[in-house]
Amino acid sequence: MSKPTIAFISQLPKKEQSAWLVSLAELLPDENIVLASDFTEDQKKHCRIAIIANPDPEVVLQFTQLVWCQSLWAGVDSLVNAFKFDQSVTFKISRLIDPRLAQTMSEAVLTWVLYLHRDMHKYLAQQKQVQWHQIDYQLPEERTIGVLGLGELGKACTARLKDNGFNVLGWSRNEKHLSGIQCFSGKQGLVDFARKTDILICLLPLTQDTQQLINHEFLHCLPKGACLINFARGAVIVDDDLLHCLDNGQLAYAVLDVFEQEPLSRHSLYWQHDKVTVLPHISAPTHVISASKVVASHIEKFRATGQLPPCIDFDLGY
Repeated sequence: MSKPTIAFISQLPKKEQSAWLVSLAELLPDENIVLASDFTEDQKKHCRIAIIANPDPEVVLQFTQLVWCQSLWAGVDSLVNAFKFDQSVTFKISRLIDPRLAQTMSEAVLTWVLYLHRDMHKYLAQQKQVQWHQIDYQLPEERTIGVLGLGELGKACTARLKDNGFNVLGWSRNEKHLSGIQCFSGKQGLVDFARKTDILICLLPLTQDTQQLINHEFLHCLPKGACLINFARGAVIVDDDLLHCLDNGQLAYAVLDVFEQEPLSRHSLYWQHDKVTVLPHISAPTHVISASKVVASHIEKFRATGQLPPCIDFDLGY
């Protein structure tokens, strides 16, 4: 009896595709995982599962009998935008929820919060000006960190920050309750949350509601001299508004790991801005082995029971 076939649909470099195929094949010996480009037209009509990583939407649609697509990324906004209004789409999409990914993100969040908390950005500026000046130390519990987005990544980050002594707030679209964390929700909750936040961390998914959420109005709700860390999506921020707030002193500093255009244009003002750190989308890279184990467990369960993992809601966008 031949093995069932799973499509691997991706625009990743060949070396990365090969790493995924090897890892997944080791964990799923009863499956035949094949690059989309190696399918015949007839084979595409009989494929029920696809594993996707930065796929060409047109290629995904060639597999007309798909039941389920398992994404290798936590972010799915590009897939939602591609398929949301296509009436021919009947398959479900599951984003990657990997505990290792949450741990990696919380590590990055803690790293840059400590960088800002301990005034490293200010000392770097002083070095460039050949200045020797010691800045007064502030205790972690005297610094309020606000986390926008309380999904799996946000929960892991709030816990890690709390464990390191910071006063931590959280905001989410719907009401949530986390131990030791003051949580806000809704439009008025967003304003109240912002007014108390010294260092803002954005971990929101990109949806119709969150696009350009961090704009002039929102940024001016933050205390003067607040800092911003964006590890979510570039389009959550209005770039011109952020630059204006950095230039006029409303914000003291921004750490940006995500942008609307990636790689970031060489002409972007962010590159040379003395109050901005530019990172090349590295805050929480997917770990091939760890993620493969999650994906394999989902596929094994589906084969055994027909049950899908949690899938995204196209209306909500996540």
